[in-house]
Amino acid sequence: MQTDNVAILGAGNLGKSIAEGLLRNGQYEPENLYVTRRNTKSLQHLKDQGVQVTSDNTFAVRNARFVLLCVQPAHLENVLKEIMPVLDPEKHVLLSVIAGVTIDYITEIVGDFAVVRSMPNTAIAVQQSMTCLAFNDKASLVEDQVKEIFNCVGETLVIEEELMAGATVLCSSGIAFNMRFIRAVTQGGIQLGLDAEDAQKIAVQVSKGASTLLTINKSHPEQEIDKVTTPEGCTITGLNEMEHQGLSSAVIKGLVGSYKRILDLKEQREKESV
Repeated sequence: MQTDNVAILGAGNLGKSIAEGLLRNGQYEPENLYVTRRNTKSLQHLKDQGVQVTSDNTFAVRNARFVLLCVQPAHLENVLKEIMPVLDPEKHVLLSVIAGVTIDYITEIVGDFAVVRSMPNTAIAVQQSMTCLAFNDKASLVEDQVKEIFNCVGETLVIEEELMAGATVLCSSGIAFNMRFIRAVTQGGIQLGLDAEDAQKIAVQVSKGASTLLTINKSHPEQEIDKVTTPEGCTITGLNEMEHQGLSSAVIKGLVGSYKRILDLKEQREKESV
């Protein structure tokens, strides 16, 4: 059981998902979690479970060691300045889940603190997140503890900070991209005559099965594809038609487009801060 309290500042969809995931895993008692939002009505279900729900960021930070920054990028500077009077560089670890915000940006405001860039996704609510982490030197001293927090709710991967923009696209936006693929398969199933509910159930389970095969077998996708395709069969016919229509190209272009947008937003924020 974890004993270091966690404060989640700005519990929107992602912040709530993190809190729900930590509770569901059982590694944190409700009283060890502090969750903030200006309007706390949408957090009533967490409060009912015993989570410390408040609109007071300083109260949450004062009572926690790990501080998750889940606010909108435009609000981050104000929130950091708000909590600075109660921040202790010997106690607090700041974990940002805000896309495009660098560790240097945070330390320029708060000073010499342990800062972690973390990029989970909303599957954290069901303990299936892929969370990428990048640490500054001071935060590296608590790397194992930070990984424990996010390992409670999925898998973690420590990467260099300069790779975080790409990881954000694959990890955070990737949930939406995968959802859209499942939706497309479901729609195709309906066109082939299946009921919508049945088509979605098949699409979801097949997606889960494909991921599990790669995880357990530690194989390359093409190895698993080769097990399904036969000469002149229906699978290779379908795959080739999808490629003719630009499936792989469209996915790659979508990823690159998202990546460029992250860089554009970062550049815009840097110009505004000058």
